[in-house]
Amino acid sequence: PRQPAKTLWYDRPQYVYLEFCVEDSMDVKVIIEDQRLVFSCKNADGVEFYNEIKLYARVNSKDSREKRSDRSITCFMRKWKEKVAWPRITMENIKPAWLSVDFDNWRDWEGDEEVERAMVEQYAEV
Repeated sequence: PRQPAKTLWYDRPQYVYLEFCVEDSMDVKVIIEDQRLVFSCKNADGVEFYNEIKLYARVNSKDSREKRSDRSITCFMRKWKEKVAWPRITMENIKPAWLSVDFDNWRDWEGDEEVERAMVEQYAEV
């Protein structure tokens, strides 16, 4: 039986970020489409995780990537309309139980673009 991974998300001027919290993930698959993201993987115990998110707005699927660590898989997706805040990550106005805002990374956008560029470059080097 598959289960959704606990997911954190946060919003930035150019990108929207999703972090799937699965430790020691294997067989990670991430499909990013214009308005949908599908994530699946297994953990060390063989538990299968699967999340499908219809996105609040369009993203540029070609300029989107993911980065895996021992603790989680982070996806960042380039917004089609930059500098437009997303009030939520899902198209429907319902909050799935497994989804929450990453308040540690959520902050005002004032002067945030340089910070964001640095973050994206840091990811891109991996």
